[in-house]
Amino acid sequence: MSEQLVIDQVGHRGDGVALADGHAVYVPAALAGESVEVEDIAGQPDRRRLIRVVTPSPERITPFCPHFGRCGGCAIQHWQTNSYRAWKRQLVVDTLTQAGIAAAVDDLIDAHGAGRRRLVAHARRGGGTTLQVGFSAAGSHEIVPLDHCPILDPALDGALAAAKALAAALAPVGKPLDIQITATDAGLDIDVRGSGPLAGPAMMTLSQIAAQHRIARVTRHGELVVMHAPPKVRMGRAEVPLPPGSFLQATAAGEETLAALVLEACKGAKHVADLFCGVGPFALRLAERVRVSAWDSDAGAVGALQKTAPATRGLKPVSAVVRDLFRRPLMPQELRAFDAVVFDPPRQGAQAQVKQLAASKVPVIVAVSCNAATFARDARALIDGGYRCERVVPVDQFRHTAHVELVARFVSTDARRTG
Repeated sequence: MSEQLVIDQVGHRGDGVALADGHAVYVPAALAGESVEVEDIAGQPDRRRLIRVVTPSPERITPFCPHFGRCGGCAIQHWQTNSYRAWKRQLVVDTLTQAGIAAAVDDLIDAHGAGRRRLVAHARRGGGTTLQVGFSAAGSHEIVPLDHCPILDPALDGALAAAKALAAALAPVGKPLDIQITATDAGLDIDVRGSGPLAGPAMMTLSQIAAQHRIARVTRHGELVVMHAPPKVRMGRAEVPLPPGSFLQATAAGEETLAALVLEACKGAKHVADLFCGVGPFALRLAERVRVSAWDSDAGAVGALQKTAPATRGLKPVSAVVRDLFRRPLMPQELRAFDAVVFDPPRQGAQAQVKQLAASKVPVIVAVSCNAATFARDARALIDGGYRCERVVPVDQFRHTAHVELVARFVSTDARRTG
């Protein structure tokens, strides 16, 4: 049975929100002010499926992808750009306000650039020979088969065809296969998960597929299967060899934008600590100007940074150490040597490390975050410890989604730190 609703606002996940009988009801792909016809979704009492827009918003535009609405990759392609950008910035403003944090929030910086340079394709083989390869459907584990995605970097052209070829060779019946693909300077870097052990004939087949599809390397759960060329990416002056399945920012423009903001925020420092450093997107660029000490729990990423820094001309000294900063955060006495600290944790934030930063004497702290809620929690701890949030810059590298990155600069208000 269908019903008609009037959408009150766009929620923090990009869904339209309507108040029905005093309760919030969420309608994907609906905009504020629209009258929409919807139907129930089994097992999801607070969500509705959009059947049609009865009265469209003047801000509604036509989605550019034919898979929009089914594919779970994009939440927003139907909203006029200026309104979408204002909404995304407001997500950060509202989160900070709810945490009682008064800080200047800059305009949203678009960092989509050429598009996403990494993806995860899912594959599943049903009974018989049925094989589906694509992205997850919105709100379910269903696979949306597709041959092309318009938000991908051109460097990923052919990635979905490569995923299909690999899945055809490896996908076990009834079990999901995840294929992580990253664009690198040497070609596609692919890590496959879920295939089970590979026998000799399968290894030969993968080598042939790699040659046919411009694949630099194939790994299985991080273990090397075949490599035609070492996958590398450029970070500032440096050329970084990627560990298998390595994390990178979603877009090259996003990484460059975040790094530029970090460098600006650290201006004047002579020795910078880079916490949760990964393969060094900030450390390597900072080292063009200042001495850097870096830490991360990922031994492969730290190893890549240790190898890259001394091999790159013109860099100041870089030390990189493997350390779990969730279990063993740097203590205040260890932080005394630094003029500035940069931290870029995973989505869960850096609660244990921030507690020690708040108690330290570091004059400047720069936070990079992909989660406004955990950022607000960590920012609150720094402010309560005697820091002032000077500036917050939201960055949109996940265009068409509700995800927003940000960079914030904190300065000490304690004369003992700055004096």
